[in-house]
Amino acid sequence: MEGRRDDGVSTRPTKVYSDEQLAVEIPETAHQISSDSWFQVGFVLTTGINSAYVLGYSGAVMVPLGWVGGVVGLVLATAISLYANTLIAKLHEFDGKRHIRYRDLAGFIYGPNAYSLTWVLQYVNLFMINVGYVILAGQALKAIYVLFKDDNVMKLPYFIAMAGFVCGLFAICIPHLSALRIWLGFSTFFSLVYIVIAFVLSLHDGIRAPPRDYSIPGSDISRVFTTIGASASLVFAFNTGMLPEIQATVKQPVVGNMMKALYFQFTVGVFPLYAVAFMGYWAYGNDASAYLLSSVSGPAWVKTFANISAFFQTVIALHIFASPMYEYLDTKYGIKGSALAIKNLSFRIMVRGGYLAVTTLLAAALPFIGDFMSLTGAISTFPLTFILANHMYLVAKRNKLTSLQKLWHWLNVIFFGFMSVTAAVAALRLIAVDSKNYSIFADI
Repeated sequence: MEGRRDDGVSTRPTKVYSDEQLAVEIPETAHQISSDSWFQVGFVLTTGINSAYVLGYSGAVMVPLGWVGGVVGLVLATAISLYANTLIAKLHEFDGKRHIRYRDLAGFIYGPNAYSLTWVLQYVNLFMINVGYVILAGQALKAIYVLFKDDNVMKLPYFIAMAGFVCGLFAICIPHLSALRIWLGFSTFFSLVYIVIAFVLSLHDGIRAPPRDYSIPGSDISRVFTTIGASASLVFAFNTGMLPEIQATVKQPVVGNMMKALYFQFTVGVFPLYAVAFMGYWAYGNDASAYLLSSVSGPAWVKTFANISAFFQTVIALHIFASPMYEYLDTKYGIKGSALAIKNLSFRIMVRGGYLAVTTLLAAALPFIGDFMSLTGAISTFPLTFILANHMYLVAKRNKLTSLQKLWHWLNVIFFGFMSVTAAVAALRLIAVDSKNYSIFADI
């Protein structure tokens, strides 16, 4: 039948009814929408914030900020991230149309130029997140190798290449975001494994260790830059940059169910992140590494299990953050019907394989994970999640907001705009410094 895929999913704009019983148009997409429970969506969000990136927050956030700045910063970042994400979620059904992509929402509110700018910002954001994931997966594989054969023959770029290959295989096998399903359960299990092991082994090391140094390292000027860079890592920790795309998968009522998923993410979902970030810093002080499992001591088999779990969870998490790119390409080139059809399978092998090949190459060339977190937070997370969210809400609801509410949103836009610029400068400086200390394709 025209306008319908073989598996029954519509590929043309349709109309559904929202909570207010108003007809809401849904744009064309080759992927499934409105098929997942809020609980599954909550796990997708929680998978993002409790990915293997949490193993770096002791070094990337706590070390540059110290106890007071780190604890207060993480709590504040949680609160403001929840607030900003609720603004975006409430605009998902706006003015008779359902906006299943970030760029669609921005384009609808501002026009075609904003559509293009948001498209660029979002895909730069997701690409850099995925570069970080490939670096993390490579670090996990190298950590396993070093446990059993520390001969310095196998370098980090080799492991990054292996990780990229596995991520490519997974991307080819899983056609769209909703198809993850059982893999989200595996992801949660893997997350718990490496978080619990990192927490317990760090606690064990901390109890036995001499007093640690918790002072913020570096000269006065370097502290300024690292503190600003850490603030970008803070917002990076809690935000996906693809909330409308994730919200597109949730069942009706899409706003109400998405709010449940966000509350789940920012309550239950953040505790593992807090636990491992604080414990790692407590145990090692300002010697905490950018990959916590490299700092802990313990039985080799336990550390191997943790690193294997971190590796597989990273593969799953990368697929979540790559899914908007896959959805765009699948829709643009009319990839419909069975995921196992020769045409569709060949397309995924060539296009997704090519995307991940480029991602892997950059990850191997510049494997500075902390710097990537800071730069991603600065140039894309701040603009997408905080500046755009507040301004879009201000424009969309301008006739319903009081003067005080409008002032509040403008203050948010100005403040986060300033933070974005300063954090980008700080992150670029960090990358420049690290690039001088390490060669391209460094083994770190």
